[in-house]
Amino acid sequence: MVNLYEQITNNKRQSFGIIVLFIGFIIATIYFIAQATNNPELVPIAILFSTGSSLVSYFAGDKIVLGLNGAKPASRKEFFDFYTVTENLSIAAKIPVPQIFVIDSPAMNAFATGRDPQHATICATTGLLSRLNRSELEGVIGHELSHIKNYDIRLMTIVSILIGTLSILINMSYHTNSRSNNNDNKNSSVFMIIGLILIIFAPIIAQLIQLAISRRREFFADASSVAITHQPSGLISALKKLQSDHAPADFASTATSSLYISNPFKSNKLASMFSTHPPIADRIKTLESML
Repeated sequence: MVNLYEQITNNKRQSFGIIVLFIGFIIATIYFIAQATNNPELVPIAILFSTGSSLVSYFAGDKIVLGLNGAKPASRKEFFDFYTVTENLSIAAKIPVPQIFVIDSPAMNAFATGRDPQHATICATTGLLSRLNRSELEGVIGHELSHIKNYDIRLMTIVSILIGTLSILINMSYHTNSRSNNNDNKNSSVFMIIGLILIIFAPIIAQLIQLAISRRREFFADASSVAITHQPSGLISALKKLQSDHAPADFASTATSSLYISNPFKSNKLASMFSTHPPIADRIKTLESML
C-alpha cells in the first residue's frame, strides 16, 4: 500500500515524465511530417510549440481548465456552506484554503485543479451544492482537498491540457498540408497517410495518456477524505447521489473528464469503458468496509 508521502513523490515524478514524453512525441511526429512534406522548418516550430504548451499547462493549466468548463468565482454569501466547509477542512488537512469556483449546471460534480496546494482551486456545480447536505458536502470537499494535498491536481491538470494541445497540433498539421502546393504527389500522399493515421489514433493516444492517471488515485482520495472528515458515511451518501444523477454535463470536455469526482460521461457506455474513474459502486463498497 502506497503511503501519502510516496504518493506525492510519485505524482511529482510522473508529472515531469509526462511533460518530457509529450515534448518528445510532438517533436518526433513533426519530424516525420517535415520529412514527408519537405518542410524542415516545422521541427523548430514543434519544439517551441510543445515546450510552450508544457509550460503553459504547468503555470496556467488551472485557469484554462476553469475557462473551458465555464467556472465562475463563488461568493461567500451565496455559497456559504461551500465556503465554510472548504475553509474548515483545509485547516484539518493542513493546506492553504484553495480558491472556490462554481459551474452553473444541474449536473452533480466537482473537481480540483492547480499545480500545488499554494495554487489550487476547488470547483463544484450548482447542482451538486443544491442537492448535498453539509455532511455529504464535507465528504466531497475532503476528496478534492486530498487530490490537492497529494499533488494529484498537478498531474491531472497537465495531462488534461496536453491532451487538448495534441488535438490542436494534429489539426494544425493537417491544415498546413492542405494549404501547401509545393510538394510533389509522392510526398503529399505520404503526408496524407501519416496525417490520416494521426487523426484516427489521436483519440486513442489521448485516452492512453489519461489512463496514466491510475484509478487507484480515486480510491486513495476517498480514503484520505475519510481521514480528514473522520467519517465515511457522508462521502458514501454523496457518491450514491452522484451515481443516480443523470443530468447532462454539457460543460465538461473529454480532455478534462479525469479531473471530476464522478465521470461526467457516465451515461455514455463506450466512454465509461475507458474512464479513468473506477465504478462508483466499487468506491462505495470500499468505503462501507471502513464503517
